[in-house]
Amino acid sequence: MKTNIFPIYNNSLIVYKESLNNLSGINLFKIPKVENINLIPFDKKELPEILFITTYPPRECGIATYTQDLRNAIQEKFGHSFSLKVCALNATESDINYNDEVKYSIQTDDQEQFIQLANRINADKNIAMIFLQHEFGLFGGENGNYLLKLMANLKRPITTTFHTVLPNPNSKLKKIVRKIIDCSDSVIVMTKISAALLKSDYGIASQKITVIAHGTHLVNSGEVSENKTKIHLADRIVLSTFGLLSEGKSIETAIEALPKIIERFPNVIYLVIGKTHPEVLKRDGEKYRNSLYEKVFELGLQNNVRFINRYLSLQELMDYLQRTKIYLFTSKDPNQAVSGTLAYALACGCPVISTPIPHAKELLDGSGINFDFQNSKQLAEATIKLLFDPKLLKEMRLNALHTISSTSWQNAAIAHIELTKSSLAKHKVELKYELPKISLDHIKRLTTNDGMIQFSQISVPDLDSGYTLDDNARALISVSKHYELTGDVDDLELITTYLDFIVFCQQEDGSFLNYVDREGNFFLKNQNENLEDSNGRAIWALGEFSSYKSLFSEKLINIAITTLGKSLRNIATFHSPRAIAFTIKGLYFYNLGNDNEIIKVIITQLADNLVSKFRGVSDKNWKWFENYLTYANSLLPEAMLYASMSSGSLLYRKIAKTSFDFLLSIIFRDNQIKVISNQGWHHRDKRANDFGEQPIDVTYTILALNTFYNSFNEARYLEKIETAFNWFLGKNHLHQIVYNPSTGGCYDGLEEHHVNLNQGAESTVSYLLARLVFEEIQNSKVEVQLYDEVFQTS
Repeated sequence: MKTNIFPIYNNSLIVYKESLNNLSGINLFKIPKVENINLIPFDKKELPEILFITTYPPRECGIATYTQDLRNAIQEKFGHSFSLKVCALNATESDINYNDEVKYSIQTDDQEQFIQLANRINADKNIAMIFLQHEFGLFGGENGNYLLKLMANLKRPITTTFHTVLPNPNSKLKKIVRKIIDCSDSVIVMTKISAALLKSDYGIASQKITVIAHGTHLVNSGEVSENKTKIHLADRIVLSTFGLLSEGKSIETAIEALPKIIERFPNVIYLVIGKTHPEVLKRDGEKYRNSLYEKVFELGLQNNVRFINRYLSLQELMDYLQRTKIYLFTSKDPNQAVSGTLAYALACGCPVISTPIPHAKELLDGSGINFDFQNSKQLAEATIKLLFDPKLLKEMRLNALHTISSTSWQNAAIAHIELTKSSLAKHKVELKYELPKISLDHIKRLTTNDGMIQFSQISVPDLDSGYTLDDNARALISVSKHYELTGDVDDLELITTYLDFIVFCQQEDGSFLNYVDREGNFFLKNQNENLEDSNGRAIWALGEFSSYKSLFSEKLINIAITTLGKSLRNIATFHSPRAIAFTIKGLYFYNLGNDNEIIKVIITQLADNLVSKFRGVSDKNWKWFENYLTYANSLLPEAMLYASMSSGSLLYRKIAKTSFDFLLSIIFRDNQIKVISNQGWHHRDKRANDFGEQPIDVTYTILALNTFYNSFNEARYLEKIETAFNWFLGKNHLHQIVYNPSTGGCYDGLEEHHVNLNQGAESTVSYLLARLVFEEIQNSKVEVQLYDEVFQTS
């Protein structure tokens, strides 16, 4: 990060305001000769601009909401890479009060304004490209052909998103669509069916079309928000529909299905959520809504239907959807390509019963049921079938979450930017992923009074999976580092819990057991598994924790030291290279404040064991400790480097660097990290397997890179840390996030075609540890930059 500082004047350090806001955890007053700080406004370097041409809030329109969500997601993911502005489309002369995001607005029934807009965009050298949202009703002229006046004159790359692709077009419609696509550098549709229609009915080449699904908001399915207590639905079975109300939604189909449903389930309540569409309101008033009221009264459903005739905040809407047992989608328009309401419902884990629009056909395999347009009998039968089968409902809920996870707005943002990178190349955009805030929400969710729970079902902790020493040891390290960074007193209770768990797992002979059930009993599988690595991991945790003498009470530190001391009687029996490496790390940290010669001897003996393994296996092409690469590979060269720092051995240092650089040459490819697959280890003289990547291995790599950078001061190690950390944020082969900022949890793995959505302890703690290392590096960069620039000018 470049810090913007003026020279010192009269013992005052002048810093840009924006720079100061980014100096998390840094005490500027430690810098010599600085008595006060004068703040001046920050003059931002102009970023290349992406301009959205679209309807935009506060105009009430589905595409307006879609664009706002997409823009916000790109801002969240890449806010330091682009400036994001909007040209708002108004149906008539408008007095809508737009916010600062809206740079231009035009009246779409005036074709001259399209030409004027093109001229203004062409004159603005900072605009790098256009994201155009297309719907036929948004643009003036026949089939919206006024748009062509703009596109034909624009001299910027254009990516056009078609929200509707009409089948069997007449010649006029086909000609307009093809001209729009000819003027576009790339085209986005939201379903495979729409892509197929563009190819078959419009003759568009497949390489110009990209499918990016309608975005969805990440939802923490494991928590009930405070708002939910205000909904007052008691024990009702909730069915719901939401969106701007219009005749095309065919709400009457659901209302007509209710009598049969209520016969079997009298406590059903159907929520019709949303205001009347503003264009419908202008034209027909509340005629359609009133007809629905009349139908409810006619069928005697006053106790079973509730209309929520207002605009809901996103949080309120999500609360209603999370209370919904089944979501009903009743549109009678077969040409409606997509529905944001469907996507939002699935994101909240709602099984869906829907008419067969293209979006529903693609999404509802295993997570819902399709029924024929305006067929209330089929709708009633499908609803009754699901309500009678709680097991099927639960399966559909999980399927819904798995189906929709890849379509989060964060992933949609990444997909849009990946698609347009070539168009932005001439602007030399430095694509920077924004850092999510550090969160312990899921860590706390996983932690009981006894310890950290091992697994989660999606984001809901699975207490039946029990606890492990492995997870609690990692948690002790990561939360201790968090406390070191933040001083958050809430961390102390967590830290005590994890330390107590490690002590509980220690046996009379000093060894540790790993698996504990929910009742606090040791699982039998402790007897059948090799627990060396778990024992080594516990020693690492205890050793690193004991190095924080200035942070924690003497009582806690002594507990860690005593437990560590008892464990040392067993380390001579370790054969596993990783158990040995964990132990070296733990003893190195323990000895930082002790300089105990006996500990140094033990570290040397352990390191000599690794040297022997390295010499027995390695040659000029395979510079490693074993004949295969498995998990936690980075740990081995890192341990050799710690052994070198403990003993001063140049041999250890050389083997550390040689083996680590060999590993990096395998796992860093195409400017991405691809750690060794857990679906098949990388055997010597064989090609590495792809996919099956786990967060813990990315984190071990980041920890080792940080250690090597601090020791060798080679910039390439630092660069690789950023590349590796960006794996969590979407820089991976799926271009999908692995860390979920909504829950604070990290997904359990990256497979060939999907992300494993379960957010267990291992992955979540691993992410936190990587995030804290990255935070320390960022803070160090700023502190060094401040210090250097102050001395240069003093």
